[in-house]
Amino acid sequence: MKLSSNYSAAPVSEFLLICFPNYQSWQHWLSLPLSLLFLLAMGANTTLLIVIWLEASLHEPMYYLLSLLSLLDIVLCLTVIPKVLAIFWFDLRPISFSACFLQMFIMNSFLPMESCTFMVMAYDRYVAICHPLRYPSIITNQFVAKASVFIVSRSVLLLSPVPILSAHLHYCGKNVIENCICANLSVSRLSCDNITLNRIYQFVAGWILFGSDFFLIFLSYTFILRAVLKLKAEGAATKALSTCGSHFILILFFSTILLVVVLTNVSRKRVPMDILILLNVLHHLIPPALNPIVYGFRTKELKQGFQKLLQRGF
Repeated sequence: MKLSSNYSAAPVSEFLLICFPNYQSWQHWLSLPLSLLFLLAMGANTTLLIVIWLEASLHEPMYYLLSLLSLLDIVLCLTVIPKVLAIFWFDLRPISFSACFLQMFIMNSFLPMESCTFMVMAYDRYVAICHPLRYPSIITNQFVAKASVFIVSRSVLLLSPVPILSAHLHYCGKNVIENCICANLSVSRLSCDNITLNRIYQFVAGWILFGSDFFLIFLSYTFILRAVLKLKAEGAATKALSTCGSHFILILFFSTILLVVVLTNVSRKRVPMDILILLNVLHHLIPPALNPIVYGFRTKELKQGFQKLLQRGF
C-alpha cells in the first residue's frame, strides 16, 4: 500500500501502525519479553477462572468480582497484544478502518470497567471489615450481578462516544498511525477535521470516571484503616489488613502505570514518542499478567483450589 504524507481527497480505508517510529529496531528485542508476558497473562487469568469455576468453596461474591477482573484482562490483552506481536514478528502493519475503531472502542470501554471493578472490590472489603455482621446480607450474588451490569453499562455509555466521534471524522489521505495501537489521539490527529470536541470529551469523561473511582477507593480504604486501628484484639488488625492486601496491591499496579501513562502524555514534548508508545502497550499487559499472580500467591483459598486442580490431573 502506498503511503501518503500529504492530504488528498481519497477516503482512508485502512491505517498503518508504525511502532516506535524513531527506534524501529526496538521491536526485535521487545518481541520476546512481550510474548512471555502475554502468555503469562493469558495462562494465569485462564487458570484463575478455571479454579474459581471448579472449586465450589470459591463460589462467593469476592471471587466472582475477581473473575470479572480476569475476564476484562483477557479481553484487553487479546484486543491489543496479538496485533502488536504481529507487527513485531511479521511486519503486519495494516489495520482496517473498522478493526481500528473496534479496538479503540474496546480499549476505551474496558479500562474504565477495570477501574470500576476495583472500586466495587474496595467496597466489598469495606463492608467485610467495617460491617462484618451485615456482609452476607449486603454483598450477595444479586449485588455482584447488579454491580456487573453497572460496570459495563457505565463505561459503554459514557466512553463509546470517543470512538464514534473519531470514526465520523473525515480522514482524507494520511493513514500512518505512529503507535502500536489505535489510541484515540493517535488516530484522530490524522483527520482533516477539527478534533477539539473529541479531545475535550475524552479528557472530561476519562477524568470523571477514573477520578470518581479512585476517590471512592481512597474513601473505602480510609474507613478500613480507621476501623482497623480501633481493633484491640491481638493480631486482629494484621488479619483484617491481610484480607485486603492483595486488592490494594492490584490497585497500586493499575493506578501507578495509568498515572505514568497520563503524566508522560501530558509532558509529551519532553518525553520521546517511542517511550509513550511502549508505556501504552505495557499498560495493557503488565496489570493483566500480575493481577492473578498476586491474588494467587496471597489468597489461601485460591492456592488450595489450585492444588486441588493439580491433584485432579487437569
